[in-house]
Amino acid sequence: MNSSPSLTSRFGLPMVYLVDDEDVVRDALAWLLRTRRLLSEGHASGDAFAAFLAAKSPADWPSAPSCVLLDVRMPGLSGLALFDQLVERGFVEALPVIFLTGHADVPTAVAAVKRGAFDFVEKPFSDNALVDRIEQALLRSEAALTRRADKRQVERALAELTEREREVMNLVVEGKPNKLIADALDISVRTVEVHRARVFEKMNVKSAVELANMLHPLPGHRQPPP
Repeated sequence: MNSSPSLTSRFGLPMVYLVDDEDVVRDALAWLLRTRRLLSEGHASGDAFAAFLAAKSPADWPSAPSCVLLDVRMPGLSGLALFDQLVERGFVEALPVIFLTGHADVPTAVAAVKRGAFDFVEKPFSDNALVDRIEQALLRSEAALTRRADKRQVERALAELTEREREVMNLVVEGKPNKLIADALDISVRTVEVHRARVFEKMNVKSAVELANMLHPLPGHRQPPP
């Protein structure tokens, strides 16, 4: 089955995980998502979904844009307790959570949103409004997957640099001109220029500012002075 055209992703088909203890609710949600050409997978309890995630790592899962529709009240592991596990394990950035809640649970769901849940939807809900929020959650997931992929691409490029190229790169990112870099490393300005050019080529950038912006999200790197 094809996904919604607006959500076609380089990472694969989007997936919506339905975590609710009522079969009729999961079936209705799955049908609704099919009408919008979205794939879904049902889990009958918080414990079942926790078991599904047990061997997965947020470093490489989900591999395609995904989100969770999570019922607040379930036997066994509640929706809130499951959400706490997702937060603790670092899943919620790439796996946004939308709570499905009754009126009595609204304050609890609002508190969960403040702790990182994407949103909550009160029962009974508008089908169109719910799917709109699901699509927005999937777009957020795709953005998180893009950041993760970009970070890995940068890390692979960094691994290609020689020790001297790294030294030059670090000083370039600090905003040092070639003459000061040459003095600091006790090499010629021409050698600095060669290393600088190789760094730019390997990192696929055209300027020191672009390089600094690329490295900024990584631990141990900082933006150059203005």
